[in-house]
Amino acid sequence: MDIAITKAAALKPKPDDSQLGFGTIFTDHMFNMDYDPERGWHNPRIEPYGPLAMDPSTMVLHYGQGVFEGLKAYRTPGGGIQLFRPQENMKRLNNSCRLLCIPVFDETFMLEALKTLLRVEGDWVPAAPETSLYIRPTILAMDPYLGVRASHTYRFFIILSPVGAYYAEGFNPVKIMVTREHVRAVRGGVGEAKTLGNYAASLLAGDKAQQAGYTQVLWLDGVEQKYIEEVGSMNIFFVIDDKLITPALNGSILPGITRDSVLALAASWGMPVAEQHITIDDVMRAHAAGHLQEIFGSGTAAVISPVGELCFGEKILQVGEGRVGPVAQKLFDAITAVQYGKSEDPMGWIEPV
Repeated sequence: MDIAITKAAALKPKPDDSQLGFGTIFTDHMFNMDYDPERGWHNPRIEPYGPLAMDPSTMVLHYGQGVFEGLKAYRTPGGGIQLFRPQENMKRLNNSCRLLCIPVFDETFMLEALKTLLRVEGDWVPAAPETSLYIRPTILAMDPYLGVRASHTYRFFIILSPVGAYYAEGFNPVKIMVTREHVRAVRGGVGEAKTLGNYAASLLAGDKAQQAGYTQVLWLDGVEQKYIEEVGSMNIFFVIDDKLITPALNGSILPGITRDSVLALAASWGMPVAEQHITIDDVMRAHAAGHLQEIFGSGTAAVISPVGELCFGEKILQVGEGRVGPVAQKLFDAITAVQYGKSEDPMGWIEPV
């Protein structure tokens, strides 16, 4: 398919790279594509950024049949633009589509469409340290219909946003709180999909955590309420007795691309790694015995987010004396160096734009 390009008549002023927050500024153009049963995915186009026209009965507004992704474009020291493992984002988005009864798309075509959009918007990729251009591909159910079924029509769009650090703390330890009052997802559901309702389900617990002075919620499994799953918008890792441990994927945990990168890098360094069931009591015992060395999260938005404090009921664990641990620091440095083109790419993770 050919991609039609319509340029904006007037361009927005570019923000100061040093003042960027997260997800509040958007570029001049966006990608759009439509689906219907007769034509399949069709009419791919790049056009000026603007509102979506929706009937009040549009199905996504009522039943949440929508999926999305998050990835970034990075400015290299030589002025180029590159992506980090974008093929994995396309694969994961298609997996989310399957779980939500949304027609899958051609991953190779969509990666090329994304690169075309990035070439149009190249001036928007910031160059200041730890900044990037955040990319949000999204697919929404578009039928104007109030019955409960999968939609017949869909809109695929991609918007871009220049961003700085995701957390106000930057690359400094955050505080997280375990909840047993709420659950995010259960096995057999759509917990492994990047879908709208999963994030809506996290808001109440997240709000309670923030009111208590914590940045994120550490989720336990939805059945026995003892196995650790993930933390807020990230996968979670523990360093116990020099071994890197993360919860095994079980159908209710998002298969993070940064998570996979962390496991691959740590293993390549000769560090023992394990994907296994781990309970909150296991973590408490490891801390009490002096064996818990680090906790950190991983994700596209923050890359690596060290945890300095964990609250579980009446117990508060101080981790690593509130400082960034050596494993988290090494992983953050290694991943970001590859992302920004400041080191070699031995894993073949980089996709030039």
